[in-house]
Amino acid sequence: MLYGDPPHREEPNVKYMLLFMSPTTTDGEIVDGCTFEDWIRYDREMKDAGIWVSGHPLQDLTTCTTVQVGASGERTITDGPFAETREVLGGYDIIDVPNLDVALDWAARGPGARGGGSVQVRPIAEIEVEV
Repeated sequence: MLYGDPPHREEPNVKYMLLFMSPTTTDGEIVDGCTFEDWIRYDREMKDAGIWVSGHPLQDLTTCTTVQVGASGERTITDGPFAETREVLGGYDIIDVPNLDVALDWAARGPGARGGGSVQVRPIAEIEVEV
């Protein structure tokens, strides 16, 4: 260590949520071109690297129910997603990595990033709440 250099500190890892967005046709069918085996291989790579925390695929879009609460407290329940979009959230993984660059690298490796899909990378807010 040189004079004046700060002591080396290990920075804590950051947890990121990878949200896998799949493109759809106008009929709502997913057209990402990924196979089940692609996802199994990707999950195995993350687990082998020791960064995987949790994750789940989501059931078909037709099983979605959206709830909205108006200003006066009335609930509106709609079958399917509320927003009309050409992408659907297909699932997520939470990873624990040193920084955003590493999270972006893992997101780019995901099958959902290919074939017109995208992966949103969001840091998890670690908030402690007293109960």
